[in-house]
Formats: sequence, structure tokens, C-alpha cells
Amino acid sequence: VQLQASGGGLVQAGGSLRLSCAASGRTFSSYAMGWFRQAPGKERSFVAAISVSARSTYYADSVKGRFTISRDNAKNTVYLQMKSLKPEDTAVYYCATSRYYYGSSYYTEIRDYDYWGQGTLVTVSS
Repeated sequence: VQLQASGGGLVQAGGSLRLSCAASGRTFSSYAMGWFRQAPGKERSFVAAISVSARSTYYADSVKGRFTISRDNAKNTVYLQMKSLKPEDTAVYYCATSRYYYGSSYYTEIRDYDYWGQGTLVTVSS
């Protein structure tokens, strides 16, 4: 299973970015997906998750109302649209696929994911 994240970069506070994560090697449409991030000197933390059908999504409080997770099962891709970015959003962002085949709607814990992308760096300047 391979996950290829892209779309990171440098943006000013208040700006927007869209991250993409292309998956291969597994039936993408059968697994919930998630985004996590790791800021310098901090542990990896949950950002957003989406169910198999995309009917259910869940967000960390810190990004709720600013970030939107979506997926295109035909393209084997999950997205993270980020708006109103803040300097504290600066981190390496990782996409991940859940370990449960057609599991419950979404997952927020690192232990529930078994494959991870390589990460894409998002830097928000003030």
C-alpha cells in the first residue's frame, strides 16, 4: 500500500491550501481515511477523518470550520482543503488509511491506521 501526499507549501496567514493524498495497493473505497499533522517538537495529532462512503467526517476542534476533508473513490484520492490558515497550523501533514475493512464510520486514533503517507510540509507565515 502506498500513499502519496502532495500540496503542501508556504502560505501567509489567512490563506488556503489543498492537500491531496493518492492511494494505491489497497481497495481505497473500502477503508476510512484520515489526516494527521506533526508540528516541530510535538507529537503527531489527529486533524480530520472521513468514512468509506464520505457521509461521515470528523475534525479536531482546532480546525473545525476551517478545514474540509473529502474523498474521490474513483480517483483513489483523499483531500484536505485548508482555509483561514494560522501560523499554528504549521506542520508536516500525513494522510493515512485505516486498518479496518469497511469499519465503522471514522477513526481519530493513530493506532487505528496502518499505512501512512510520507508527509507534506505546510508552513504558515504570520
